[in-house]
Amino acid sequence: MKQFHHLICCLIASFTCAFFSAYAVANNSQASQSAKAKSDSELLVALTQVKLKQMNQLLGQIKSSQKQAALPLFKTLLEGRLYYVRSDNHLIQMQKTGKEKYYFELESATALPHLTKKLVKKVKLNNSVRRYLRSTIAELELSHPDAKIRAAALQSLLSNLETDLQVTIEERRTLETDDKVIDLLDVALNLYQLKQSESAALQIKAIEQLASRLEIPVKNQLTTVAETSSDPAVKQAAFDALKEIEHSTNRYELVDQLFFGLSLGSVLLLASIGLAITFGVMGVINMAHGEMIMLGAYTTYVVQLLMPNHIDYSLWVAIPAAFMVSGLMGVIIERGVIRHLHGRPLETLLATFGISLILQQLVRSVFSPLNRQVFSPSWMTGSLEINPILSLTLNRLYILAFALIVFFALLTLLRKTSLGLNVRAVSQNRNMAKAMGVKTGWVDAMTFGLGSGIAGIAGVALSQLTNVGPNLGQAYIIDSFMVVVFGGVGNLFGTLVAAFSLGIATKFLEPVTGAVLAAIIVLVFIILFIQKRPKGLFPQKGRAAE
Repeated sequence: MKQFHHLICCLIASFTCAFFSAYAVANNSQASQSAKAKSDSELLVALTQVKLKQMNQLLGQIKSSQKQAALPLFKTLLEGRLYYVRSDNHLIQMQKTGKEKYYFELESATALPHLTKKLVKKVKLNNSVRRYLRSTIAELELSHPDAKIRAAALQSLLSNLETDLQVTIEERRTLETDDKVIDLLDVALNLYQLKQSESAALQIKAIEQLASRLEIPVKNQLTTVAETSSDPAVKQAAFDALKEIEHSTNRYELVDQLFFGLSLGSVLLLASIGLAITFGVMGVINMAHGEMIMLGAYTTYVVQLLMPNHIDYSLWVAIPAAFMVSGLMGVIIERGVIRHLHGRPLETLLATFGISLILQQLVRSVFSPLNRQVFSPSWMTGSLEINPILSLTLNRLYILAFALIVFFALLTLLRKTSLGLNVRAVSQNRNMAKAMGVKTGWVDAMTFGLGSGIAGIAGVALSQLTNVGPNLGQAYIIDSFMVVVFGGVGNLFGTLVAAFSLGIATKFLEPVTGAVLAAIIVLVFIILFIQKRPKGLFPQKGRAAE
């Protein structure tokens, strides 16, 4: 019995010791975490008090203590946006909008509206600290978990490779798994080899590896070697590499010009395709067509005002809304004015010109004469980078695809529906279509509404490329008529070919002649072309085509 009591007492004593040990360990852990947090905060406070001579040493301690957490702090400091509150040395960040400065919490980005310029002070830097920050930021970014950040860091490093980063880059090369980052690491190492090696064989090998690269720092370094190297073989290898890079650059610049030409052509296609329908079917010279584009752009602006928290989805609402607004306005103009002026082209031209002035003044009265900015959705911002020379902006890429979708949708509508059949019948022979029972007045209204609605969709696209203003449509009305006449009146396929042809020709002429002279040359070309082929590239065929 005594042994049993003794065993129980031992167990109780063991559990008590274990409990107090665990409690002590937990307290020690909390104390160490508290001490670490305190030391981290003390290091940050020290940034506001340390002398510039000791700043690099302090930044090194912060980097060792916080590692990746120090990256945004160092970037804010390098950008000159790190401030502190005079009263308690609390670090904050500054954001500048125009001439106004606003202050926020460093980590949470919470606004601090009570702070003014007198209550805060900037953390000072000098060139030595800036150099240390650049190399430290690069070192931290090279070990970042995100491959895109590592690649961007290497891109920025190539133009200013510090000697003390070579070991870091070599170590990173053995650990890296992303192919794009590996390529950039190899470029950096080859640049080091080209700068530092005294062996001609190693330099030539590095040049051969760099000959296929299009980064500007690579080209600059090869140019330096070609001009300063004392070894004829190295100099010749550098010249050959520069020629290869130049050929590749020219090819990609040609592709870039072609892309911008197609982008301009897609805008011209959207702007003119509606005019091709109304002009081809009704023979109406609609000078208010540009204002239909403007109404579509302002509809996009209004939709974004109604959906401020859903900008990414606003375009999907704006496209049908712009089509309905501009299309309804087109039907009203046709029913109210144009149907009374059939067979009187001069009066129709003057009437639609007057309508365009009325719509412009109406927009000025409602929205003011100032331009309005329409924000692009996040999925349309940025660019698709093919290589350092060629990058395709996403908004233009999406607009190009959108223009082709609208074109083929309209082509399908005109070929596969009863409305399309009636439109083609009226465009080919109005009197015969009327004799066959086609309601030509209804066809005219629907055609004018359809053409105006597509112009409204063009306004949605243009709002993503430029600011929205009362004169937006005036910049495209002349170009739209040129596209329609050049392609062939009433021929959609001709409109497609003409729009892209004029867009590409304009963008290839602009670098040589300038924007104004390029537009004049294109206009003169169309005038001379129409003298030879009055019906355009693809004239309508049939007995009643005249």
